[in-house]
Amino acid sequence: MPKALVVVESPAKAKTINKYLGRDFKVVASMGHIRDLPKSKLGVDVDDGFAPDYEEIPARKKVIKELRDAAKGVDTIYVATDPDREGEAIGWHLANELGKGRKVGRLFFNEITKTAVLNALKEERTIDLQMVDAQQARRVLDRLVGYKLSPLLWDKVRRGLSAGRVQSVALKLVCDRENAIDQFVSEEYWHLFARLAGQTPPEFDAKVVKRGKQALKVTTEAESKQVVSDLEGASFVVSGVAKKERKKQAPPPFITSKLQQAARFPVKKTMMIAQQLYEGIDLPGEGAIGLITYMRTDSTRVADQAITDVRAHIGERYGEPFVPEKARYFRKKADAQDAHEAIRPTGMQYDPETVRPHLTRDQYSLYRLIWNRFVASQMAPALFDDTTLEVEAGDYLLRTKGSIQKFAGWLTLYQAETPTEGEATGAPAASADAPGDGDDGATTDLLPALAKGDRLELRALDPQQKFTQPPPRFSEATLVKELEENGIGRPSTYASIIGVIQTREYAEKVEGRFRPTRLGRLVIDLLADSFKDILAVDYTRGLEEQLDKIEGGDADYRTMLGSFYEKFSADLGQAAETMPNIKIEGLPSDEVCDKCGSPMVMKVGKFGVFLACSAYPECSNTREVEPADQPAADAEPEACENCGKPMLVKRGRFGQFLACSAYPECKTTRKLIETKGGLTAAKPDQMLDEKCPKCESNLVVKQGRFGEFTACSNYPTCKYVKLKSTGVACPKDGGDVVERKSKRGRVFYGCDNYPKCDFTLWNRPLAEVCPTCGVPYLVEKITKRWGHQVLCDNEDCDYSRTEEAASA
Repeated sequence: MPKALVVVESPAKAKTINKYLGRDFKVVASMGHIRDLPKSKLGVDVDDGFAPDYEEIPARKKVIKELRDAAKGVDTIYVATDPDREGEAIGWHLANELGKGRKVGRLFFNEITKTAVLNALKEERTIDLQMVDAQQARRVLDRLVGYKLSPLLWDKVRRGLSAGRVQSVALKLVCDRENAIDQFVSEEYWHLFARLAGQTPPEFDAKVVKRGKQALKVTTEAESKQVVSDLEGASFVVSGVAKKERKKQAPPPFITSKLQQAARFPVKKTMMIAQQLYEGIDLPGEGAIGLITYMRTDSTRVADQAITDVRAHIGERYGEPFVPEKARYFRKKADAQDAHEAIRPTGMQYDPETVRPHLTRDQYSLYRLIWNRFVASQMAPALFDDTTLEVEAGDYLLRTKGSIQKFAGWLTLYQAETPTEGEATGAPAASADAPGDGDDGATTDLLPALAKGDRLELRALDPQQKFTQPPPRFSEATLVKELEENGIGRPSTYASIIGVIQTREYAEKVEGRFRPTRLGRLVIDLLADSFKDILAVDYTRGLEEQLDKIEGGDADYRTMLGSFYEKFSADLGQAAETMPNIKIEGLPSDEVCDKCGSPMVMKVGKFGVFLACSAYPECSNTREVEPADQPAADAEPEACENCGKPMLVKRGRFGQFLACSAYPECKTTRKLIETKGGLTAAKPDQMLDEKCPKCESNLVVKQGRFGEFTACSNYPTCKYVKLKSTGVACPKDGGDVVERKSKRGRVFYGCDNYPKCDFTLWNRPLAEVCPTCGVPYLVEKITKRWGHQVLCDNEDCDYSRTEEAASA
């Protein structure tokens, strides 16, 4: 019978740890938190030192019973939850629940390996109550803001809205960026390049950077033509040649935020995959092995043994020139908690290619990224020979820079992520290539051998017209970067922050970037007037720093909460009196009711912001607010095909649609379909002379999410849909193999007798008999590597041929 019980959060982690411990230990999972603040009430006694009123989570009652049963008869309880504030708080709740009359120890490890787990047993700790206080302070802060602000929004705007302490700041960043885009005015500017040649090749481009002693700034075509005219008659002479060796050092190993930015997955998925790699992957002969260290960290610190191991690996795999003379250590960020190591592989014996057969594609992709970044971080720097060339032409100075790599160093293994234009800092710069950046010069790889005084031949002048660009909307990666740089939230909270602003429908993703909804902007505008502190980046950063001080024992969490709540409660009282009552009065707009002529006001309903007549209840006219991606207000409104009246944008349970303004006399409606260019009105249904083979009604051409299709006009009584035939007979029942689309819009091919027949193919079938095995059809497959191929679908047949072009 086991003498000790070890409690972790997840079954996967329990499985991995269980194999490292002997029969004297039993490892079980708590499935995360077992107690929390109640959902039905505030759960915080603000008059008694902000004491939290915890209760068992209803969904965990069965787990708690199983934990109690598992604890019977054991002498010791070991809490082995994650090594962060949240894990410490879970452990504290577990100790209170299971530790009565028993010894409770805390096992703390940064990686799930046999060595780390056994060392944790030798170095048993106690629950860190300062970390628990920091977690409780954060939880109470979030509860106070959420449960006090949300009812205010229910009362003033609409029931069901919510506001959060950190999420609201993140949403304000998104809204501020959108405001900057709306207010941006593009400016014209010009860059001028000269194509020059020396006595020996190659030719090269140089950029005009100065006129006299001033940086050149050209803003009109006329100015650019004047510069071109001046240069056409000038002599081009080399005025300076500067050469130097440049070292490019590898970036440090990943911290959480940098991993979220570099991975090709959404933030939430990145953390889910990292959790799987941390908790353990089944490897043949070894069982479950934790492949990476703990994935929620803000430290670039690496254990000395890990550095020794990776340096040995680099020497063996790449050679001694790639091993720097001294190990590399990275500077600690000023606000880093530094509780855990950087994210790295747990052992150099588990290289990505060795474990690849046992990983999913996504696990392999993320693990290889982590591996390469860590190994590269301890490799020798890349070396470049840089040459800066300056050329005088009359009153103008031209500049170009050449760079030749002479030693790849760490770049052999890892190419660091390069920020896209306008995203280098996440700041709302007008453009990464703005008019004031003229001193940088042109860049090239190779320059000819030149010396000061050499004359150059002008081959061509290339004036390039450009326009400043608005700051880009945030992607998930750049929003995480902005949150990190502003000290908002912590690595463990970024995924939930991004998730909440989307699930609340305060922001939406458009082509992978966040755009605030009208509802989101409205909520932020209302909160900004009454709760400037809550939405202020500096104030939120200050609260995070206070939480760090609580964890370090330098601040008291009750004092910190009291200071916060005194100001917050005063702002709540003020907002209750001064915040506009949109629910009753609405917000003024520039629109006029088309039925009674009264002003329209903006209100918030079940489906978002809409316009309502201010004369309600005498006039109950409502109208959808025109979406931002719809035509301008002065564009010609679309006419109803049945009565000729204008069509209006409305919103129903399935989203936006067009409806006739003559409703209820005319009930014509049309779908609005989401396309890359925004919302587009679906074409009117087109009746055909062709009859439905099932009910003899006319067929009609309709437009859906994935394009046009032909269906019975007697829908929903008859649900016949005409599908595109491939001309191939189904090999199972002789039916017709037709083109279909999956729920995600991907084309596949299947029998038209579905669901009676389940024959399907991903590749398009061709009505050709295989000349090798006699199968009655072949399939065509198009790939980047092999081009257009025609193959036999029989796994035992190797017939294939390459076609020059895809068939129609």
